Amino acid sequence: MEVSAESQSSNGGQRRVGILYDERMCSHHTPDGDYHPENPNRIRAIWNKLQSAHIPQRCVVLDAKEVEDRYVLSAHSKKHVDLIRNISSKQFDSRRSRIASKFNSIYFNDGSSEAASLAAGSVIEVAERVAKGELSSAFAIVRPPGHHAEHNEAMGFCLFNNVAIAANFLLNERPELGIKKILIVDWDVHHGNGTQKMFWNDSRVLFFSVHRHEFGSFYPSNDDGFYTMIGEGLGAGYNINVPWENGRCGDADYLAVWDHILLPVAKEFNPDIVIISAGFDAAVGDPLGGCRVTPYGYSVMLKKLMNFAQGKIVLALEGGYNLDSIANSVVACMEVLLDTPISGSSEEYPFESTWRVIQAVRQELSVFWPTLADELPAKLISQTVAPAPNILSSSSNSEAEDENGAVSENLEEVLQGLIQPLSNLKVDEDSQVEVASNAWRLELSKIDIWYATFGSNMWKPRFLCYIEGGQVEGMRKPSSGSTNKTPPKEIAWKTYPYRLYFGRESTSSWGPGGVAFLNPESKIEDKAYFCMYRITLEQFNDVLCQENNSSYNMTSPLFDLPTLMSITSKEPNSLEALGRGWYRNVVYLGKEQDIPILTMTCSQSDLKRFKSGEFPLRPPCEAYASTLIKGLVGGGQLSEEEAKAYIQEASSKSL
Repeated sequence: MEVSAESQSSNGGQRRVGILYDERMCSHHTPDGDYHPENPNRIRAIWNKLQSAHIPQRCVVLDAKEVEDRYVLSAHSKKHVDLIRNISSKQFDSRRSRIASKFNSIYFNDGSSEAASLAAGSVIEVAERVAKGELSSAFAIVRPPGHHAEHNEAMGFCLFNNVAIAANFLLNERPELGIKKILIVDWDVHHGNGTQKMFWNDSRVLFFSVHRHEFGSFYPSNDDGFYTMIGEGLGAGYNINVPWENGRCGDADYLAVWDHILLPVAKEFNPDIVIISAGFDAAVGDPLGGCRVTPYGYSVMLKKLMNFAQGKIVLALEGGYNLDSIANSVVACMEVLLDTPISGSSEEYPFESTWRVIQAVRQELSVFWPTLADELPAKLISQTVAPAPNILSSSSNSEAEDENGAVSENLEEVLQGLIQPLSNLKVDEDSQVEVASNAWRLELSKIDIWYATFGSNMWKPRFLCYIEGGQVEGMRKPSSGSTNKTPPKEIAWKTYPYRLYFGRESTSSWGPGGVAFLNPESKIEDKAYFCMYRITLEQFNDVLCQENNSSYNMTSPLFDLPTLMSITSKEPNSLEALGRGWYRNVVYLGKEQDIPILTMTCSQSDLKRFKSGEFPLRPPCEAYASTLIKGLVGGGQLSEEEAKAYIQEASSKSL
């Protein structure tokens, strides 16, 4: 279903801006549930932030579409297409991981084929609509990313090269649209090696990549991204690489490259459309990128590109692994597409190494682009900041960074591990905490909410396992606890008109038997008991993570303050906070003492599966039921017999 909205631009015209997101792309994740930086929470965090900022209501919201093989074959070999198409089928179950290990930084699961097809098809969908003029511009929030994927090889978290496939589609399949020249701008922190190779000899595509290179030591760790790699044959001069010599490059460095390389060449090239490989791993706080581009910086870069091709711009998500950074950066870019005035400033100067790289690139390409032949004024290139340390670095607020910005040996080792091939990628939860930024915890620790529980957490000793850690009788494994182990400030009880039911075959915490769920649609004839704990929003995030057995990287919250403000705009209201997990749907029930009341249950899609019988309805095991009874009786709500009858009715009543 397409949902349409129009934005009134500052010049009085109407801008139709497209945005595409599809939950099905979250089906691609590590097969064993281990943490990986390229995970479903990336696009979910973006979508939640966009919803909080009310961006989709101002856009044309598009459906994802799977790609046809013939379009993928314009960029990839038949062998590669067949592999990615079939890797999720049952015939590969026993050897999927072994096949993945043969590639550089790749994993596969039973959802990879669909997600890869949707990602490529979605970029085609938005690109075609912008090319037709149906949309002024658009953003495809897709994963897995694509710019590392080569003709016959998946690598660097990328399966299909989404942007290359879309560019070929416009040039070769839809000539009637008049797209004869395409500018591809790759601002991902890693070099777009796959895209570069696909247009190496093609003058119809001007490929521009700005990236950390460090003389071939930064991923993908070769010479492909050096400034001397300019294309061959008809494509000579149409491949432009700007290779950073060091990390920590920020707004001033990127904008200097825009003003003194990209924009002059783009003006001369005069593209018919601009496609951006929009990775946000050069953003502030990214654990893999180690650069310092702000949302304001991204908005200015995009705004400058809006002056080309009558503003026909398509952004396709690539990398970006700090959830706050990518979400805030995408919002900033969407505001630009919607013609919202930019506010902010970047007063710092570039690094000295940045000017050195810019001069080298200009000299190398001046024979192809006369606009680059002039020497830059000495006064301009003398405006620099102190040199950046030539090490893997992060500009996050991590406790692992000292006050001078140097990175600890431990953090450097973790970051180095993240850009090695996946077979060597081992990051456990403790490591994640070490590199995590705690800024969000400080903010959310000041905000109280009521966590309303209708299941085993009604018994206080059981709930305290999520706060203090540990386990109670009947549990098969301990809970890790919250970072903030302060007990609840208050405990209260309420009843609400919701349907309680029990489902699932078994759980890792309680073994065989169903556990409690709530139908988020209230009905006056229903009645459910809730024990409410007054805790902080920080603690609620930790409980949400533990309830879903999630390996979520808590460098950023699952449920932040803007999301809280959005969900409390009406009651009742619900929002899925995670891409997967049985209790990923957060439900807002109202307020008590002017403090929001939140609970969590399964997603609407899971509820439908319970109703259809695809997921089993099943009474709870004795140990689980016992905790509910203890909670209800201990809280003074029901007698033991009444509590048993309450559970029995919920277990036997049809959905």
